Amino acid sequence: MSVILRKRKNADGTTSLRLDVYHDGKRTIETLKHLKLVKPSNVKDREENKELLQKAEAIRLFRTVELEGNNYNLESESGKKTIVTTWMQSYVDAYNKKDKRNMQGALNRFSAFLVDENITNLTFGNINALMLEDFIDYLEARSKGEGASSYYNRFKKMLKHAYRKRLMKENVLDLVEKKVKGKAKKKDTLTMEEVKKLSITPIENPHIRRAFLFSCITGLRWCDIKVLKWQHIDTGNKQMNIPQSKTNENVSVPLNKSAIKLLEQPGKSGENVFILPTANGANKTVKAWVNRAKINKHITWHNSRHSFGTNLIYSGADVLTASKLLGHTSMKHTQRYVKTADEMKQKATDKLNFKL
Repeated sequence: MSVILRKRKNADGTTSLRLDVYHDGKRTIETLKHLKLVKPSNVKDREENKELLQKAEAIRLFRTVELEGNNYNLESESGKKTIVTTWMQSYVDAYNKKDKRNMQGALNRFSAFLVDENITNLTFGNINALMLEDFIDYLEARSKGEGASSYYNRFKKMLKHAYRKRLMKENVLDLVEKKVKGKAKKKDTLTMEEVKKLSITPIENPHIRRAFLFSCITGLRWCDIKVLKWQHIDTGNKQMNIPQSKTNENVSVPLNKSAIKLLEQPGKSGENVFILPTANGANKTVKAWVNRAKINKHITWHNSRHSFGTNLIYSGADVLTASKLLGHTSMKHTQRYVKTADEMKQKATDKLNFKL
């Protein structure tokens, strides 16, 4: 069994990389299309080619470890020799889900932790529970809100995959007793009165106004409203059906009169409903708009979704209904809005106090 990295010159001067895999008497070829080397003409080109070759070597090692791991019932020899961060980097490079950036962030923090602890060339055979508990402390000391938990959960995902590939004799995560602390930072939400106030406040970009208000009454994330097309809108039945980018779940949301009015004139099926700038540009405009409306809250585009969930429950919707409209995959994500809605109700009743 072997995995060999090979180069092949192309007519245009570039170099393609591929893996020749020999296993169980069979030979297969895997082309690394995303790692093509350019014809070097300067120092920058040579440096970039060097980085690509390092990634290719990491993938070669990853494939070798996978094959060797599948040949053993216990920890493989490769697991004892494989450097954890090198293997994890190849895992992240091959990862194609929406949270790839967060996976890379988790690996970056683990790499920084190893540097801080003066640990070099850590292999899977040397990972232990005490080290992971120290890593949890490291994350908690440098994270806010759910940051530590988010990064650690993604780190665990990589370790679990390594265990399934038999790089470790036992799942070291089962031996970790320490739990990650950290609560979600409380996010500001807009009441319906504040949403109405925004709607009559001047704004530089009318497209951002319509889209943000639409998010406040439908709960769409930025990544979904940015690519929302007319084919997702059924004005006749007052319904919106859209596959969520983050969860790949299809969500159906009834459209009220305000939502339909914000849509204005329908366009062609494949056209975007709203013409929007970058997320950064949109958030800058929203911030200035909120300040102009004299609403003293920290509001970004994602707060529109939190406002939708909170106002739903405040208005009497049950948690299950709210969860379905938000497209949550777990009810626990919806529960956060219940507490905020309860606080809003408490403030409302407090206004009825009088001296006795």
